[in-house]
Amino acid sequence: MSTTTVPDTTASRQALAELADRQAISDVLHRWGAILDELRLDDLRSVFTADATLTTPGGHAEGIDAILAQAGRNHDPAVRTQHLMGDLVLDLDGDRASARANYVGVFAKGEGRFAPPPVFQIGSVYRLGLVRTAEGWRIRSMEMQPTWAAGERPL
Repeated sequence: MSTTTVPDTTASRQALAELADRQAISDVLHRWGAILDELRLDDLRSVFTADATLTTPGGHAEGIDAILAQAGRNHDPAVRTQHLMGDLVLDLDGDRASARANYVGVFAKGEGRFAPPPVFQIGSVYRLGLVRTAEGWRIRSMEMQPTWAAGERPL
């Protein structure tokens, strides 16, 4: 069995660093959705910068405390959600990045192990600005642009 050895060159180190950045950014965005789904809203501090901005149909917030307040107003514990991300496009520029992602939000209201079928679904494009911090990649700006919706939002 033969193995291929990749030479340790500047180009290969740069390529590996870029892949690591792309994975770290993807992880931050997936953690954001999981935090909302699990209503661990204080954990949003681990994905946003302190001075982040957020614009959604639920309002505009500047700063992490305002983002936490907005998330609390727009995520009712009686409503189960799933935030599904796909088609992530990243443009890296050193310690900054811009991203575009498709998101589908699904909302179901009900008790028990399994909630009833969804009562509201929304498809959106998210445009994001990210920065590398001492703690890793964080979202500095997030703008939600809805593209379609079905049903009545239960909030």
